[in-house]
Amino acid sequence: MELFNPEVVQDYGLVFLHGLAITTMLTLVVIVLSGILAIPLALARLSRSRGVRWPADFFVEFIRATPLILQLIYIYYVLPSAGLRLDPISAAIIGLTLNYSAYMSEVYRSGIQAIPKGQWEAAASVGLRPWLTLRKIILPQAIRIVLPALGNYLIALFKDTALASVVTVQELMFSGQIIAARNYQYFTVYTVTAILYFAVGYPSALLVRRIELWARRGWTKGRRSVAPSGA
Repeated sequence: MELFNPEVVQDYGLVFLHGLAITTMLTLVVIVLSGILAIPLALARLSRSRGVRWPADFFVEFIRATPLILQLIYIYYVLPSAGLRLDPISAAIIGLTLNYSAYMSEVYRSGIQAIPKGQWEAAASVGLRPWLTLRKIILPQAIRIVLPALGNYLIALFKDTALASVVTVQELMFSGQIIAARNYQYFTVYTVTAILYFAVGYPSALLVRRIELWARRGWTKGRRSVAPSGA
């Protein structure tokens, strides 16, 4: 029997591509939403107010202490018993976004804390309010610092979208499972699935490396520009 069956690719090529499109869409939507929501979450964890900090701490620690697959199952299968029904795509986006927001908030938090306190003091000395200092001075530098880590989360998210299959989202992995269940051509189906993941994941990894180099050079230049002239 032929190990790799090209007829499977010919017959189910559109199904594979549809699954890849869903995977890519989930990745892009979730990484954008998570990148935005993680910022206020990180700021909440840095707040001096316990009423703001403790709920944020609890949320992050709860998400980190429970498996992503359980979170997805809970959102899609358990919440309907409480009257909240979501379609598979919405459930996957919400679950993945909550999970990655928690992890990325820690990245943002470390980036903000990496900025020297002297910059806060310098901004205050010229009359800038804390929120304006954060928005115009601190956050742009912090984001540049954490860009490489955020890029790595993008690659991880691309692979983690496979877990959306547990809530019946027909992304790439689930498409492969459906095809394999129909024709039992496991070697062909999962080889093609792996090739498609690699075809997107590897260029993304190369892009992340470029971003990392750019961020490192920009951070070095930024530090030189703010250094005292006699240093």
